[in-house]
Amino acid sequence: MNTILTKLIKKAHDYGILVMFSHTIFSLSFALISMLLVSGGLPSPYIVFWILVAFMGARTGANAINRVIDAEIDAKNPRTATRQLPQGLLKKKEVIVFSVVCFAVMVAAAAMLNPLCLLLSPIALFLLTIYSYTKRFTWACHLVLGITSAAAPVGAWLAVSGELSWLPLFMGAANTLWVAGFDIIYGSQDYKFDTENGIHSIPARFGVKNALHIAAAFHAITIVFLAIVGILSPQLNIVYFAGLTVIAVLFVIEHRLVSPDNLSNVKVASYSINQLVSIIFLITGVIDALI
Repeated sequence: MNTILTKLIKKAHDYGILVMFSHTIFSLSFALISMLLVSGGLPSPYIVFWILVAFMGARTGANAINRVIDAEIDAKNPRTATRQLPQGLLKKKEVIVFSVVCFAVMVAAAAMLNPLCLLLSPIALFLLTIYSYTKRFTWACHLVLGITSAAAPVGAWLAVSGELSWLPLFMGAANTLWVAGFDIIYGSQDYKFDTENGIHSIPARFGVKNALHIAAAFHAITIVFLAIVGILSPQLNIVYFAGLTVIAVLFVIEHRLVSPDNLSNVKVASYSINQLVSIIFLITGVIDALI
């Protein structure tokens, strides 16, 4: 019994690392704030539950299938060769089944929300899957990842209201450029590998120096879009804009931590700081939306 339990715990741990569960906060904060704004407060427990189910099914399935699609590339790259699939800790077939189950859960949750969410679910599935292939043919792969992430706030808005407006589109645009920006920073450390192996990315296409400038521009525009969200929403006031100011400062710190000659802080800049950005955005947005 103990051996079986140990294996199950180990398997769960491997899957948690595989799908980068700790990165859930990156889009969840946008989805939750979008949900609160369109609801004018906290929606019914039914809506909240199915939005969370749809979100977790989508992002978990997407990260799992990404690892399957990129398994051969990951095995060649020294930085990613220790991931679960290259090491053989998990098998491709079981991860594919896991992804299919997650996507099925997402579609089922969409059906429980409203007909429009169910109708749009194939588009979401396409975005969740196609991102993994984009690095094979376009340097805009970072933007595709951002657009995929932006499905969270836009989808949450549609789940509650069943219709679209400018506010979730600006929030989605902010989510897109924010994620694309820190993904560019993270991708800069693979510049040599990407250029030698025909992998497309903004650093590989424009060089690390220009890529970091592009990432900084994306984050500057992110602040502008989030400010527009605050202006468009009557629920967001001083607390939200105070949080936005802190986020702007964090962006400055993030971009000062990395340079073409020093990429040693890439993980801190791209992930650790942006996890803090997500938390600040979530807390200040929730305070203004609910109080």
